Amino acid sequence: MEISRKILISILAFSVCGVYAQIPQPIKQFMRSDKMQGASFSFQARDIENGEIVYAYDPDRILTPASVMKLFTTATALELLGEETCFPTTLQYDGELNDGVLYGNLYIKGSGDPTLGSAHFSPDRATYMYDQNNFMPEWVFAIRAAGIRKITGSVIADESIFDTEGISPKWLMEDLGSYYGAGSYGLSVFDNILKIYLATGPPGHSPVLTGTEPAIASLRFHNYLVSSRTTGDSSLVVGFPYADDRFLYGTVPPNREKYLLRGDIPDPPLFLAQYLYESLTEDGVEIQGKATNYRLLSLAGQWNPTKRTEIVTTYSPPLTEILQIINERSHNLFADALIKMLGLSYKPKQGEVLSSFGKGSRVVENYWRSKGLDMHALHMVDGSGLSVTNKLSAGITCALLYYMAKKSPYHDSFRETLPRAGMEGSVRNFLKGSSLQGHARLKSGSMSAIKGYAGYITKGEKTYAVSLFVNNYNCNGREITMELEKLLLALF
Repeated sequence: MEISRKILISILAFSVCGVYAQIPQPIKQFMRSDKMQGASFSFQARDIENGEIVYAYDPDRILTPASVMKLFTTATALELLGEETCFPTTLQYDGELNDGVLYGNLYIKGSGDPTLGSAHFSPDRATYMYDQNNFMPEWVFAIRAAGIRKITGSVIADESIFDTEGISPKWLMEDLGSYYGAGSYGLSVFDNILKIYLATGPPGHSPVLTGTEPAIASLRFHNYLVSSRTTGDSSLVVGFPYADDRFLYGTVPPNREKYLLRGDIPDPPLFLAQYLYESLTEDGVEIQGKATNYRLLSLAGQWNPTKRTEIVTTYSPPLTEILQIINERSHNLFADALIKMLGLSYKPKQGEVLSSFGKGSRVVENYWRSKGLDMHALHMVDGSGLSVTNKLSAGITCALLYYMAKKSPYHDSFRETLPRAGMEGSVRNFLKGSSLQGHARLKSGSMSAIKGYAGYITKGEKTYAVSLFVNNYNCNGREITMELEKLLLALF
């Protein structure tokens, strides 16, 4: 018995040493750095041609991926929805239209499209009937062309395609109210971003709020900002969805006549209804009811589905263009809207109650399980990766990348959504000036003490799927980025 134990221990020791011996020297050196003291690291690289794993370090370790989670959102959307899918926003009315009077309500019916009025798309888009950045004049024109001069009812935003959980309950408090933490709804507009303008004044003084864009009269700002001699701002805009209070904390640079902070629009569907109401009123259309939305009417027990007539429909850009913004600019709103759109196809089990986020996550999990990925390494609570409770391993991420490169009919489209390192998007400064500049297409992810990269690296005739995550590193973000650059350059 004792001999068997010794033999077993010897075998295990040999196996561990054998595995460790396969770890390349650059990875060993990286792990010995003081910057990695107490940190966790997961890494894998696979040859795209044959699937062979060429480098690995703890590839099954499950870590927080930050925005690298967007790869699962965008790949699944491409696989299930297709390249050319566009998302509609439709103006409708109910009741009767006689002699210029609409005896009923005007509706904005949302499909979850997050791109309406987005700053990320060109205003001269010739392939669409209605200009994304100029949709309101087109809407007013279409309503006029329909013969509507007076509305006895209300202007109503119908965002009912999703639930009212605009943000994930798993997000951190500091993200709520920020521009990057804007909620995703059945109707979104202007990237759901609120621009806040300040006159900052001398150091030590509280800056003065001079206005917002768009203007939202109901908003109340609680200003705890201080002007300070600094090269940037360390400010926070904090607030909950649907709430009119926004709290401003931190410091901003001094002596700026027009300094910009960005937060979120608290209730985008309601704002959009009010925006259309005001635009129609300015154009001379009389409206007897006030602007409202599905959420408020439902809470009041006044939501009444009726037969509607279409006036005009505005379409989003095709899905591939949306995916490129998500992966190149790391656009959280677009990613979270997509995960909810995917969730529309989910059929809950008997007694199962899931949020729009939850349904989308199940669709992603079920799809990749059907493709043979080990789903123990995926824990997904949103589409953007903003929650720290999202988890991935380097191994499952490389499996996704390998599948998309070798088995997906959309392999080229998917790869092109990833920005070129050293040149574009969120990785424009990563590997800049190195031999890998322009030869790596990578999605980055970053949070406090969290850094990750995943995508494709081409070296000569070979292309590799590469994924790495490091959590709880012992240095600042720039320092760990430089260490990861050194590691990738040493390996490739």
